[in-house]
Amino acid sequence: MTDSPSSAAPLRIGYERTSAGAVLLQPDVLAVIGFGHAMEAVDDPRVLRVGLEPSQSGWLEVWRADAPVIRGRDGDLRWSTDGTHLFFAIEVDEAAHAGIVGATEHAYRRVNAFVASSATPHVLRLWNYLDAINLGDGDAERYRLFCEGRARGMSAYGETHYPAASAIGRQDGVRTLQVYGLASRIAGVPIENPRQTSAWRYPRKYGRVAPTFARGMLTMPSQLLISGTAAVVGHASRHDNDLAAQVEETLANLASLLREAGIGDTPLGTGSCLKIYLRDLSSADIVIGALRDHAPALPRPLVLAGDICRAELLVEIDGVHQAAD
Repeated sequence: MTDSPSSAAPLRIGYERTSAGAVLLQPDVLAVIGFGHAMEAVDDPRVLRVGLEPSQSGWLEVWRADAPVIRGRDGDLRWSTDGTHLFFAIEVDEAAHAGIVGATEHAYRRVNAFVASSATPHVLRLWNYLDAINLGDGDAERYRLFCEGRARGMSAYGETHYPAASAIGRQDGVRTLQVYGLASRIAGVPIENPRQTSAWRYPRKYGRVAPTFARGMLTMPSQLLISGTAAVVGHASRHDNDLAAQVEETLANLASLLREAGIGDTPLGTGSCLKIYLRDLSSADIVIGALRDHAPALPRPLVLAGDICRAELLVEIDGVHQAAD
């Protein structure tokens, strides 16, 4: 019988204010992602420190499984699995691959080959972090070059099977591409947002190669992995440099995505775990206040300093939404 998204328990993803060393002593931990220079260094394949500074230090993104976890390394790729879910991460020095295009292609070819040969062959979700994402003009912009390398590394995908994804700019000047993600034994269901043009159908004005990701991934009937979502309607950015209006448009996109996934009857709230990326962390309270007004029961999101893939956009939100049973 073919597995369906309803035949496995969902991965539990949440934010915890603790130390990586303490969390890793717990047997159900699949992955620990920390943020910023203050995170402790831990030599464990399940741990990744992302080069984005948080608005509040000490918070970790923790993935918890429902079965024993094994872990290891495969060259420059680290991994852990519970047999149903697979965490993987890779960090690639751009200089060693002649720039961001080569580094991205290398990262994606390594990830896809490793995942395809595993017992968890379905990539569900990817996070990408690269320095100076908006640097360069026209087709030479680093985000557009990243999209070219990603498309080369994902050449085996069909457009209806792209994973959910985020791509955010680091602000630390370190030219190391960081990619981490989630794969599964069970395929998810890609979800598109009717308010937005599918990314792979963007017109030529956005680059030689369109972005290759789905707006979300349904991993079971009530859990949605949410891609990076911003104030884009159709394929056009809205409310240039107006933070409050961009937050409202982003929330409208999230509500539309939940409805399209069939879980719109449970809005953002206690079952939501969100990350907010802001160009300027000094505006964090404004964005959190807007979220509280929209979803009073929403747990405090993780707020990170990061540049958005379009220079006119000030905020992006991603995360996981678990609908009520």
